[in-house]
Amino acid sequence: MLKLFYAPTSPYARKVMACAHELGIADRIETIVSAGNPLRRDESVAERNPLGKIPTMVTEDGTALFDSPVICEYLDSTAPQPRLFPREGEARWTALTQQAAADGLLDAALMIRHEDTLRPEDRQWQDWREAQMIKIRATLGWLESSVTAGQEVTIGTIAAGCALGYLDFRFAGFDWRRDHPRLGEWFGHFGERPSMRATAPFVAA
Repeated sequence: MLKLFYAPTSPYARKVMACAHELGIADRIETIVSAGNPLRRDESVAERNPLGKIPTMVTEDGTALFDSPVICEYLDSTAPQPRLFPREGEARWTALTQQAAADGLLDAALMIRHEDTLRPEDRQWQDWREAQMIKIRATLGWLESSVTAGQEVTIGTIAAGCALGYLDFRFAGFDWRRDHPRLGEWFGHFGERPSMRATAPFVAA
């Protein structure tokens, strides 16, 4: 059994589990909720991953894998029918670049989240927050022109779906669909995939 250290609110962990569902191997993974955050390490994760970050996966032979791009590619390589990471040509570079863009959007969104929730209010930096929002808006525009209806499900589209889902989850007041209606329409359909519905983020009780 594979072991995955994760949090139900983590978009990167969601990406891993969405891949597992798409590949039909989610039942091979035992999920272990991590109690860590950027200010407090979860030692059960840190003893396997020096960064102390989730997601971290432990394979059947005890090998620790991190972070989400590595874990997702590992899952694809071990699945009965690998298909989320195109092996060559333009399709591969498109999928990997889409993943990089979506993960970068998430990096910026999490920086804002940490600024808003972890930094004392009198020390929060509005210019820093806006600099991250510029990255998010620019990446949304790029994704709108890159992700297309009918595109095969790859690590790129899964990463994009998880990034957009995180914006809806943590930035409910940010109406990204207003300026990116085509991307919003795409996500409206993609978000209904069983893999996305099964991995929707939630705050644990």
